[in-house]
Amino acid sequence: MRRFGLIGKDISYSFSRNYFKNKFETEVIKDTTYENFDLKNIALFKTKLKQESDINGLNVTIPYKEDIMPFLDKLNKRAKAIGAVNTIKITKKGNYIGYNTDYYGFKKSLKPLLKAHHKKALILGTGGASKAIAYALKSLDIDYAFVSRNTSKKAKYTYNKLSDKVIEAHQIIINCTPLGTFPDVNECPDIPYQAISNQHILFDLIYNPSETRFLNLGKQNSATIINGEKMLALQAEKSWSIWNK
Repeated sequence: MRRFGLIGKDISYSFSRNYFKNKFETEVIKDTTYENFDLKNIALFKTKLKQESDINGLNVTIPYKEDIMPFLDKLNKRAKAIGAVNTIKITKKGNYIGYNTDYYGFKKSLKPLLKAHHKKALILGTGGASKAIAYALKSLDIDYAFVSRNTSKKAKYTYNKLSDKVIEAHQIIINCTPLGTFPDVNECPDIPYQAISNQHILFDLIYNPSETRFLNLGKQNSATIINGEKMLALQAEKSWSIWNK
């Protein structure tokens, strides 16, 4: 039996478990399981999960994409550059190697939507997922700025400093915050939605609901909108290829 799974906190909603369950059934992949490992704190990864020697690979989600890194034996070059891990390969020798496939999933799902005027982006949130988004934007030669609730070295803007002019100048806006995730579907990042136009792309990493309030407000102003489902499927397939190569 080969075992894979997802590390996170409060992850009963997880996309990954259902995705891989369906994949194993559809592709008739036998003697393989994918389960949720809901950890109340990251220290349990070392004291509990690492003691289970029959696990072959893991995905990592909120809030542990950065916290997991000190517990790994090695980081893939791209994961090191990004500064966040969402995939772990466990070698036959028992070494834990960190990768980042969020970068790949985001880049592949955004690229078909890009037009010549899409030169600048706003990244809402500064957590682990936002680092992969920034790395992907950089590889696409798109300038980006972080937006956060509090002033910091990393965030160029705070939400209360976002003007119509700033929104008009950044024609890609990516929500990397959990705001709007089911069941809190009426929440959304506090930005000047009235400044969004048909020149904008609004990308939400959330996939449940499929159309968040953030996306809906963009759609009302004729923006191109996309949720995180395609990105998740792409990153999941990339994880699968890493575990099996």
